[in-house]
Amino acid sequence: MKLDILAIGAHPDDIELSCGGTILKHVSLGYTVGILDLTRGELGTRGSAELRTVEAMNGARLLGVKFREQLTLRDGFFSVDEQNMLPIISKIREFQPEIILANALDDRHPDHSRGAKLVHEACFFSGLIKIETLDVNGRIQKPWRPKTVYHYIQDRALKPDLVFDISDFVEQKYAAIMAFKSQFFDPTNTEPQTPISSADFLNALRGKDSVYGRYGQRRRRTDCRVTVASARIGFTAAADAVGVPGTRLAHPLHPAHLHHLSPAATIFS
Repeated sequence: MKLDILAIGAHPDDIELSCGGTILKHVSLGYTVGILDLTRGELGTRGSAELRTVEAMNGARLLGVKFREQLTLRDGFFSVDEQNMLPIISKIREFQPEIILANALDDRHPDHSRGAKLVHEACFFSGLIKIETLDVNGRIQKPWRPKTVYHYIQDRALKPDLVFDISDFVEQKYAAIMAFKSQFFDPTNTEPQTPISSADFLNALRGKDSVYGRYGQRRRRTDCRVTVASARIGFTAAADAVGVPGTRLAHPLHPAHLHHLSPAATIFS
C-alpha cells in the first residue's frame, strides 16, 4: 500500500499524544496514513505489552488510519544500529511514504530522541540500492527515500516551525488518547501512579495545545508538536495546536514545506 504519511513512534501512544490531531486532519482531507510502533511499550509501569497492543489498535481505529503495525525492538534498550534499522527500512520500502512523522529529536524519554535518530537514518539508508531487504514474499525490495521527515514535539516545549490547526478534531484526538486506558487517568485503576496517569497530565496537554494554537484571529487548537528532519536537508519541528504568535499556521503537510524552512525548524499542530 502506497502511503502519503507514515507516523512512527517509539512507543504505542506516542502518535496519539503528539500528532493525533494532525493525523485526523490529514485523514479527513483524503491523505492515506499508517502508523508504525517501534516497540510494544513493554517497560511501561502500567498495563502490559499485550494490553497496550489492544489499546494501540483501538487508537488507530479512532484516528482513521489505514493500518497500524508494531515492530519488536526492545523497549528502553534498542540502539541505533543495523539490526534495528533494517526492519524500519523494510517498512519504508513496503509503504513508500512521501512524509514520515517521527519522535522528538530532544525529549525527556531517552527512547524518543534515540528513536528519532534511528528513523532519520533509516529514511536515508532506505534509498540506497546496495542495502538489501526482502518483502513478506521473499522478494528484494526497491529502494525508497521519503521526501520529508517531521519530528513531533513531545514532553519538552520545543519551538515549532509549523503548527497545524486541529480545532475541529480536538475531542477525536483525546478520544484516541484515552483508548490507552491503562496509561492515563482512570480513578478505578489500582496500579502505581505515573507522571502521565493523573488528570492533571491530560489538562496540561490540552493547555499545551491551546498555547501552541494562539495564532490568527481566533483561538485554535493545535497538536503534532514536532521537530522535522529531512532525509536530505536539515531538521524541522512540528506540533498539534489549538488556536503561537510569530509562528505560521501550516497548510496540510507537504514535502515542499522544507524549502521554506530553515534547518532545525519546529512545527506545532
